[in-house]
Amino acid sequence: MNANGERLLIAFMTHGKREVRQLHAALETPMADLVTFRALPTGSLPELNPFLFLNHHGPQVYPPNNGGLPFGPHPHKGFETLTFVFDGEVAHSDSTGQTFVTGPGGVQWMTAGRGIEHAEISPESFLESGGPLEIIQVWMNLPAALKRCEPWYRGYDSAELLHVSGPDASWSWHIISGEVDGQRGPVASQTGLFMSWLDLNPGTTFSTSVPAERGVMLYVVRGEVEVNGVPAQSRAMVELTNGSGTDLDITSWDDGALVLLCHGDVIDEPVVAYGPFVMNTEAEIQEAYEEYRSGKFGRAGR
Repeated sequence: MNANGERLLIAFMTHGKREVRQLHAALETPMADLVTFRALPTGSLPELNPFLFLNHHGPQVYPPNNGGLPFGPHPHKGFETLTFVFDGEVAHSDSTGQTFVTGPGGVQWMTAGRGIEHAEISPESFLESGGPLEIIQVWMNLPAALKRCEPWYRGYDSAELLHVSGPDASWSWHIISGEVDGQRGPVASQTGLFMSWLDLNPGTTFSTSVPAERGVMLYVVRGEVEVNGVPAQSRAMVELTNGSGTDLDITSWDDGALVLLCHGDVIDEPVVAYGPFVMNTEAEIQEAYEEYRSGKFGRAGR
C-alpha cells in the first residue's frame, strides 16, 4: 500500500505458505459522528467468500451526553453477523426478545436466517458518560439450505470465549468459533466458520495453518504486521489466494498489533445482496421485503 492508501498488487509465494495476493485499504465512510472505515466490500474487493461485509467503527472517544451508536431497529435475512467490541459498550435487542449489553473483549453473534429485526445502540450509561469506542461488524454468508433457518442471537462476555496464549504471553488468540488444540470456542457455527482475533506483542511472530480450500479473512485492526513476509498497515484487508499453500506467519512490528483471523468454507452459490438482505436470487430479495413489511420477521428463537 503506498502513501496515498492505494492498493498494490503483490505476488509472493513460498513453499507451503499462502500467497498474499493483494492488500486493500479500508475506505473512510463516516456515519454521522461515528468514525467508520469499510474494508469489505470495496471497489477492489467486492467479496471475500464466505465473508460479505466488514465495517470498522472507531477508535474514537465520545463526549458526555452523546448521541451514541446510530444503529436503531433494522431487518436482516439470509446471513449471519458477528460484532467484535474492542472498546466501549453495545446494547443489542431484537424481535425474538433477546437483549444483551456487550463490553470490551466481548462479541455478539446473530443468525438472521429467515428474518430478524434488531438494534445495536449505546446503553444509557455510555450516552451519559461517554468514553472510548471501537467495534467491528462482519457479515458471514449462509448457503441456500440455511437462509431460512430460525433466527438466533447470543452475546458473549470476554470470559466466555476461548483464550489461548503463546510462549511468554507473546500473543493472545481469542476464539469465538472453531477449534484450537482440541478446545473449541463457544459458538457452534452452522457452517464450520472459524472466527477469532489475535493480540500480538511487539516483535512477535504467530504461526498457524489453514486448509488451502478455505476462504481466509485477515484484517489488520491496529498496528503494522508482516503476513508471510508482506508488510500490511492498520485498516488493511490482506487478500490471500485459495487452493494452494496452508501456512500463515504473522509478525508484528514495534507497537504490537491486533488482527482479525477468520476462515470458512467457500459457498459456491450466487449472491444477491440488497440493503439488509442477502439471498440467491432477485425474487428472493423481493420476497424478503414483502415478509418484512407484513411483520413476519424474527418471531421465534433457537
